[in-house]
Amino acid sequence: MIMLLGLAACETASTAAGSADYDSLRRAAADCSAQGGKLVLKDGGDAQYIQDYACKKD
Repeated sequence: MIMLLGLAACETASTAAGSADYDSLRRAAADCSAQGGKLVLKDGGDAQYIQDYACKKD
């Protein structure tokens, strides 16, 4: 039972983070722009992963 909960937690974590495909980048950039910022790749970030981007406000 505990093992199943652990696997479920890993699956949830992996789906929360995702690949930075065109659609997810477009949505994130639009959301960031609406807040007055610009979507940028974090220092040392990997451009393949959406969680490695941040909204930087000017």
